[in-house]
Amino acid sequence: MSSFSIFIALIIFVCFLLVLVVMVQNPKGGGLSSSFGGGGQQMGGVQKTSDFLDRSTWILAGLLLILILLSNISLNSGTSATDSRLLQDDGIQEAIPEAIPETIPEVPEETPQP
Repeated sequence: MSSFSIFIALIIFVCFLLVLVVMVQNPKGGGLSSSFGGGGQQMGGVQKTSDFLDRSTWILAGLLLILILLSNISLNSGTSATDSRLLQDDGIQEAIPEAIPETIPEVPEETPQP
């Protein structure tokens, strides 16, 4: 399994987590934190649930961006076996067609009709 495939699997997993975290949040500020009692209370000395969800959203989004950049780097650092033959020195000479005419054929001039 290549490193690119590993990055793709991690990206899909982080996307799934990000979707879950965003779906739990309420756009009007209620969300999961309102179901635990009050908006300004802390449970067991831990920060509010909405702060946790907000922070986890930013962390997952940043992790997703980093994984995408790393997957791009791992894709570009692969072997040259997948490169096209046109990129090789001898491939360029083969790609040039041999049927290029040496001279340009003359086009007869048209005379204007009265």
